[in-house]
Amino acid sequence: MAVPVVFFAVFFAYPVAAIVARGMKVDGVWQFGRIGEVLAQPDVRQVLWFTTWQALASTGLTLLIALPGAYVIARFDFPGRQLLRAVVTVPFVLPTVVVGTAFMAVVGRGGLLDDLWGVRLDTTVWAILLAHVFFNYAVVVRTVGGLWSQLDPRQEEAARMLGASRFAAWRTITLPALAPAVSAAALMVFLFTFTSFGVVQILGGPTFSTLEVEIYRQTSEIFDLSTAAVLTMIQFAAVGAILALHAWTVRRREAALRLVDAAVTARRPRGAGQWALLASVVATVAVLLLLPLGVLVERSLGAAGLGYYRALTRDDGGVFLVAPIEAVGNSLRYALAATVIAVVIGGLAAAALTRRDAGRLVRGFDALLMLPLGVSAVTVGFGFLIALDEPPLDLRASWILVPLAQALVGVPFVVRTMLPVLRAVDGRLREAAAVLGASPWRAWREVDLPMVRRALLIAAGFAFAVSLGEFGATVFIARPDNPTLPVAVARLLGRPGELNYGQAMALSTILMIVCAVALLLLERLRTDRSGEF
Repeated sequence: MAVPVVFFAVFFAYPVAAIVARGMKVDGVWQFGRIGEVLAQPDVRQVLWFTTWQALASTGLTLLIALPGAYVIARFDFPGRQLLRAVVTVPFVLPTVVVGTAFMAVVGRGGLLDDLWGVRLDTTVWAILLAHVFFNYAVVVRTVGGLWSQLDPRQEEAARMLGASRFAAWRTITLPALAPAVSAAALMVFLFTFTSFGVVQILGGPTFSTLEVEIYRQTSEIFDLSTAAVLTMIQFAAVGAILALHAWTVRRREAALRLVDAAVTARRPRGAGQWALLASVVATVAVLLLLPLGVLVERSLGAAGLGYYRALTRDDGGVFLVAPIEAVGNSLRYALAATVIAVVIGGLAAAALTRRDAGRLVRGFDALLMLPLGVSAVTVGFGFLIALDEPPLDLRASWILVPLAQALVGVPFVVRTMLPVLRAVDGRLREAAAVLGASPWRAWREVDLPMVRRALLIAAGFAFAVSLGEFGATVFIARPDNPTLPVAVARLLGRPGELNYGQAMALSTILMIVCAVALLLLERLRTDRSGEF
């Protein structure tokens, strides 16, 4: 636990505390009375209410739409399965500003629905909810599907042989086993939608605003650090309470599961019902996920053909100090470094949290690991600039600052992806290895690692994808001569002109392609190594 604790203390708790103290202190005195003053404002209470209920609605809608997809990808073996698994993950790595822009092109004024049927959703909350489902579909499919694919189907088949109906067998056997993974996925979706920024800022307009959007407005537009600090503390407290409740409920549902090779559980669809389910999932992915991505590709081409892509290789001396295309290499290097950091930190934390004799302090750290997903990225970014500016932590000029910020968001995904599988490993296997003379390290390497290798690869893929698309904190700390893809897209979108907009769409398309290639390589690696189980 030492390494994860030090990492989060130095690169998360310290920067966040520094920025909150900057806003809450006046002449060295804490102004706690500002909390009541801010909460008494009607517009703040309205923001709190909208933030909460839209997060709950987005989470429920995402689970409803994505769980069938998780089942299909985990249990069905069909041509294009690996491609489908990669496709559903691509939207998750897109910058939220790009997601908002893509949905505006579909549901907004002059968008696809407006042109075809005269329907506009940009002035309703449905545009925000559907954009959140688009963004978080992969969270449910990857998190729940990773465990679902390794559950032994013979347990459910035994219940069927004893007279249980298909639904009763699923409800009493499979659903309880999936509960930790479903809970983890719901938690991550809720935290992402609770702190939603780019999607709400673009699609919500002046009507809808979340805490994250309000923190950004108070910080960057009104320059009221005091109100922004209060809102950050409110968001922090709400997320902490949710995580504490989640940790308590998951702990009560822990159980050892029988895990098998995923290649054994996947079968070709049988019967009209299963083929209809597969077809409905493919149709959902096509309409909900591929349609907005297709809009991005169409906008990147436009009437200029490949002109926007060629313009990326030139330095205009305005938006960037280098050619925009260099953001691709920067993003890949940063994402690889962030993935290594996230896997090491998250893997150590997950291994420690699986110990049955862990004390309350260690179990409480389970909830704290999720806090970076629930704290304003604006706060973290400003905190890095304020806190990490003096020796021995003067990292403002170091390239490692960006991967560190990206890894903060990647670590929770590593932990949440690996933890359900690690906790499902029967502890008696480790005890048997110890009786036969294996050291704790060898027992973990010989017993745990072969069973969690798939989860580890999924976690690494998630960390890489999250790092590619991280925007909120990176936009404040990325150097002008080393922009990442999301930062480059945001800067281009922030400038008027058709050329800048086209280049932003072209960079977004490149980001989609890079992510898709990386995920396909990951899927091939997982398939090639599945025989080692």
